[in-house]
Amino acid sequence: MTPDETAATPDPPVREVVPAHRFDEAPLHAWLLERLPEVGDRLQVQQFQGGASNPTFLLTSGEGRRYVLRKKPPGQLLASAHQVDREYRVMKALEGHVPVPRMRALCDDPEVIGTSFYVMDYLAGRIFRDATLPGLAPAERAAIYDDLNATLARLHQVDFEAVGLGDFGRPGNYFERQVARWTRQYRDAATEAIPAMDALIEELPARIPKDQSVSIAHGDYRLENVMFHPTEPRIIAVLDWELSTIGHPLADIAYNAFLWRSHGASWGSLDGVDFATSGIPTEAEYVAAYCRRTGRAGIEDWPFLMAFSIFRLASISQGVYARTLAGVLASEREAVNGCPALAEQALAILHGRE
Repeated sequence: MTPDETAATPDPPVREVVPAHRFDEAPLHAWLLERLPEVGDRLQVQQFQGGASNPTFLLTSGEGRRYVLRKKPPGQLLASAHQVDREYRVMKALEGHVPVPRMRALCDDPEVIGTSFYVMDYLAGRIFRDATLPGLAPAERAAIYDDLNATLARLHQVDFEAVGLGDFGRPGNYFERQVARWTRQYRDAATEAIPAMDALIEELPARIPKDQSVSIAHGDYRLENVMFHPTEPRIIAVLDWELSTIGHPLADIAYNAFLWRSHGASWGSLDGVDFATSGIPTEAEYVAAYCRRTGRAGIEDWPFLMAFSIFRLASISQGVYARTLAGVLASEREAVNGCPALAEQALAILHGRE
């Protein structure tokens, strides 16, 4: 929902709204005018390209002011998925604590455009789709990864009670609840038998660490979900908070570090990177930096944390595949199920084979 890294402030990657996501723009305009009179008498609605989750739109007023609208997708949705109200609430609460866009308004009335949605300020910056950061100097690559790490550590140190998020999730037993949640989501979206998923569902609960740390957990923290300043290696917005909750900080850092284990360019991959010369840290260096920033001497059972993170991704991938088959995605992606390969990888890591 933002410019990419090819220029400092390129035009947003938008298109006409695709037929599956069209809505009557007049009620939206009227609703906005009551809350943002500066929108004026003209409003252009365009859709950002890509996106497998919540459809995202660029709103441009007649005076050239730009806003971003995120809404639930159409069709039957999995339980607890696509909660745009939670995205809005957590970003609103975190203003001034971690970089987030300015929240403008939340609408939970489906009569306006068909689903609930929220509106926030548009930001111009860089989102790095290629994790290898081609074309950048090693020092800038190092600074980008360092700020990615530092911002996650800062998020985990926010006092969630003090910012009004004490009821944003249930503290404690995070991994138990998450394994159960993603098991349900996987089974609700299942299209075929996947033995590795069955094995993970059986084995993960017995490996849950004793560490019961609690923090705000982003749930999908990775390079592609943050925006950097147009010219500086500094994050100006953490985006895509759909999976956020009060959870376990180690789930976030392990999920973030999956980048070093990923082999899919669409998610992000560091395959082929020379860590000695590129400026990009190794997985061990990245995790050690996080531990220093959060006062940890180390992390217990890293293979479990990584396997759990990939299990989540596998369940999400199964859901994406099911929605692709149903034709309700925000992008025209090929119907390929990534769940089996991810499940096999997670099981190999859990068993110490990778």
